[in-house]
Amino acid sequence: MIGLSMRHLRYFDALARHSHFGRAAEACSITQPALSMQIKELEDLIGAPLVERGGRQARLTDLGAEFAARVHAILRSVDDLEDLVRARISPLLTRLRIGVIPTVAPYLLPRFIAELTALYPGLDLHVRETLTPRLLAEIGEGRLDAAIVALPVNQPGLEEVALFSETFVLVRPEGEADHPMPDRDALREMRLLLLEEGHCFRDQALSFCAATGSRPRELMDGSSLSTLVQMVGAGIGVTLIPEMAVPVETRSAPVAVTHFADPAPQRTIGMVWRRSNPLGAALTRVADVLQHAARG
Repeated sequence: MIGLSMRHLRYFDALARHSHFGRAAEACSITQPALSMQIKELEDLIGAPLVERGGRQARLTDLGAEFAARVHAILRSVDDLEDLVRARISPLLTRLRIGVIPTVAPYLLPRFIAELTALYPGLDLHVRETLTPRLLAEIGEGRLDAAIVALPVNQPGLEEVALFSETFVLVRPEGEADHPMPDRDALREMRLLLLEEGHCFRDQALSFCAATGSRPRELMDGSSLSTLVQMVGAGIGVTLIPEMAVPVETRSAPVAVTHFADPAPQRTIGMVWRRSNPLGAALTRVADVLQHAARG
């Protein structure tokens, strides 16, 4: 296919991932007409349609779906080659694409970014905040170099480095500050506010509350730890949050924070990346920076 370029492949890969011309164009930082023109040019080079046009979605043809899988593998290999060359030419990290879960990002990233950019001046840093399954998928697809998540993830081919462990604390309305600390049985009878489905922290909190075999009686979902704490301050219920979130989330809410007796619920936060990533040595140094930032 004379005339086929990496630009064609990257634009088509974006369209296959987003299934929408507008969102794919935005991801590629070009206009939608320019993206459409490149896709049409690619189809002309191939001699067959790759996309079914019409409606809000851009659906791949059967050939398009198979072509997309091959294109993605090619692009991942090309990116690995670029990382290999960068790792061999210079010991300094020049680009980092890192993901982080929402229950860590607001509390760790400010210190981490400050320390990392001081260590690597001019670093091209890209940060992605989303849920663990999406982060792991994007590492596997080569769109992220690494991610900060709760361990273990237990996925073949991924390197896991533990960074730190932290306990969970109970957040109650301020008027309940002098109340006895509820045990797990009492906690399951309360209105427990938790993050919505999909957050690993929700699963960890539920696992602690249900240690004796039953789930909490009444659950309410929130979209962020900030929302949960504010709802507690309004007297709606109680919640669990990780200890690193306490200084940020409780400073503007009328709540009381109580620590559990040992063994307190806790989680381990770590960094993961593909074992085959040529930047493995540099990512190990990034993990060291994260550990130092977490110690504050």
